[in-house]
This record gives sequence, C-alpha cells and structure tokens, in this order.
Amino acid sequence: PLVFPQHSLFLAFSKFGLLYSVRAHQNAAVAGPGYYAIIKFYSAGDASRAQRACNGQNLFQKSPLKVCICNKQKGFQQQLPALSSSKCQELANHYLGFNGWSSRIITLQNVSGLDGENEELGKTIQHQSVKFLCTLEVTLPNHRICTRGVALGEADVGNGEDPLEFLTAMKRAQKLAVGKALSGAFQKILLVVLENGKVAVEYNSSLEEPTDSLAEEELKGLVQVNELSLEQFDLEEEVLSDLSFDD
Repeated sequence: PLVFPQHSLFLAFSKFGLLYSVRAHQNAAVAGPGYYAIIKFYSAGDASRAQRACNGQNLFQKSPLKVCICNKQKGFQQQLPALSSSKCQELANHYLGFNGWSSRIITLQNVSGLDGENEELGKTIQHQSVKFLCTLEVTLPNHRICTRGVALGEADVGNGEDPLEFLTAMKRAQKLAVGKALSGAFQKILLVVLENGKVAVEYNSSLEEPTDSLAEEELKGLVQVNELSLEQFDLEEEVLSDLSFDD
C-alpha cells in the first residue's frame, strides 16, 4: 500500500531537484487513516522551493498536502556522515554529467595479516578476515580537478576452510575498499550550485591527505597499514557494476 504514495511523491518532488530519499509511512492509529512522508533533497535550496510550491496543493490526491521544512536532524552530531559512493556518483552524474567525471583505481592491495593480529600466541583462529587497501583517483577534466581517496575494506571469512566463502569475502572486501575510497575522494570536492543552474567546482584543501602529494609509483609501493578508520559502511547501497573481479 505504500508503493503508490511513495512513487507519486517521488514524481512530484523530483521536479524541484535531485532527491536523496523518499520514505512514506502510515499514520499512527490515533492520528487516523492516511500517510506522512519524509523527503530528503541534496540541496536545501531545492527543498525550500519544493515546500513553497507544494504546500497546500493537491498534487496527486483530493485533499491538499501540508508540506513543511524539517530542520531537526536526529542522531547527527557536529560532523555529518560522508555520502556513500553510490550517492556520490548520483550527485556527480546529476550536476557534472556522466562524462563530466571519471575514476580509476591506482592500487588495490591485499593487506591481510600485515598487522600481525592473527598471530596471537599460536592460538587456533576461529574467525579470519581479509583486508584490501585501495587508492583511487577521481578526475573532473572540465574543471581541472583531481582528487584521491584511500580506504580499507574488511570482510569476515569464518574459519577460512570454504573456498567459495573465502572468494566471496575477498570480493566483498575489495568492493568495500573501492567504495569507501571513491567516497573519500569525493569528500574533497565542493559543488557550488548557483541560482541560474550553473555549477562551480572547488577543491577542499582542508581535507587533503599525505597520499595526495605522492607519485603513483610511490603509492603502488605502499603496503604497510599502521592505522585506518574502519567506519560502518552499507554494502547494499553500493553500485559498483563497473568493477569486475572475475580474475
């Protein structure tokens, strides 16, 4: 029953700008029959225009909609979480065009066991994991901007006795590393969307990393991992169909 209002809301509000998400929910029993929805835009300006145009209007139903801006962000602290790689790609395709940017993997290295975590006093290892380190480069040729992202992907392989499970874990760790590296590279790019629809792009030097100044040959020689953040990452959101791990 929620498919109809959710799809209708998407069609109505996507006219005002790129949507991050649309979620429709049934009202609580005490509120009576009906729905409420939470619609997220990438741009606050697009959200304001949509609110002014749609509030009190009959968009796809008989009764007028009440539309308001939600300013309260539950669970968000001072620093907002980074966009996933699929969301970064969606945003770049919308504002820069499919040919307005490109990415390439500089290194994708298996760094499992380099920290010696699996050598704890000769104990039998019940659960093992594979780790891949990825260095990825994003280029915006029309704006002469090039950024890099470095990330670590990790996946559990259980006891490592099942070859299929091990291969699946390797692919998952690779995809996680590539996805997080792509997201990290995009965090250094600032998109400035003007009122007339034109887009300006700037490089955010405050997020610059030591690896950004290294030559490609130097990057390919990096295999030792001393410390890298392993924040939670949703693999289901990832769209990495351009990658092949058949080899």
